[in-house]
Amino acid sequence: MKARLPDEYRGGGQAAMMKQIQKMQEDMARVQQEVEATTFSASVGGGTVTAECNGKQELLRIKIAPEVIDPEDAEMLEDLVLAAANEALGKAGEAMQQGIAQSRGNLNLNLPGMPGEIF
Repeated sequence: MKARLPDEYRGGGQAAMMKQIQKMQEDMARVQQEVEATTFSASVGGGTVTAECNGKQELLRIKIAPEVIDPEDAEMLEDLVLAAANEALGKAGEAMQQGIAQSRGNLNLNLPGMPGEIF
């Protein structure tokens, strides 16, 4: 008994699949550049501490309201800075993941008899 490949995997289907993959790679590179150029920010403590990062997940700036600078309670300020930074970095990571997922579109690289997706 011969195994049969679906039409999209025979003949010109391979060329079409390669074009889809190339377009997906181009879209992913474009999305990555767009996200990396975007600034993400997060505020905590009622806006008293704000962190900003770029899509490369590099911190760009930390803003601290003077009223939360208490030399007797540095630990609270440290916690606020960490929370704001982590939230901003999380937003950047999430934007990158969503952009890449969208650029993949509905590209289906499952082959008959192969479990799961390649990507």
